[in-house]
Amino acid sequence: MRIAVCDDEEQYRIQLKALLEKIGGILDTEIDTFSNGEWLLDAFRKNSYDIIFLDIEMPEMDGITLARKIREISDKANIVFLTGHVEYALEGYEVNALRYLTKPVQTDKLKEVMRFVGEKNRNKKQLIIKEDGEEILLDIDEIIYMEAQNQNVLIHTKKKNHLIRYNLGEYEEELKKDGFFRIHRGYLIPLSKVKKLVKNDVILEGRDGDITLPVSRNALKSLKEALYAFVESEAF
Repeated sequence: MRIAVCDDEEQYRIQLKALLEKIGGILDTEIDTFSNGEWLLDAFRKNSYDIIFLDIEMPEMDGITLARKIREISDKANIVFLTGHVEYALEGYEVNALRYLTKPVQTDKLKEVMRFVGEKNRNKKQLIIKEDGEEILLDIDEIIYMEAQNQNVLIHTKKKNHLIRYNLGEYEEELKKDGFFRIHRGYLIPLSKVKKLVKNDVILEGRDGDITLPVSRNALKSLKEALYAFVESEAF
């Protein structure tokens, strides 16, 4: 679990990091601290965080403004505000804040936050792949698309690509119930990453920008139907 702490006051950064290290001692956690919102944004663009603790009252860029900028990049990070002023709560709803914690942070309140996020992460669907003799767990929401390459499958993800010896058809069956669709004999995509259809191409949300993939003539009608069904299911 990747965690970021952003607070312009050093004493609170040190205190919160120490508490997080104590609470997450048996977990695989990586904690980065920042005294400046721009530095956090730069780091987040390169590699996102699962939980972000933000001080609301910071010079240059306050926590609410910083949270809005984070939400422009991702809607999945869990944002926790650090404050003593409950009047900010309504603004927090705007950026889908997970929780407010009063400074200095109480250990029991922090444990509640970590327990909630831990349970949420455990409910994520994961895929076990074997690459270079090593078994790796991939969150399926990290997958951008899968590509058949002879006897192998190249899995494009938000962080890196994985080339494994497998059959794309088997992944099609395995991931169909999780919103994946075979658009072409060479490509399997998650419907959640589709931005739009342009003639016989599909535009996906990629790692470094949009990705265009061809849709076979036979799959086009079924893809449109699957997309409509997916959007309806996500709306409720």
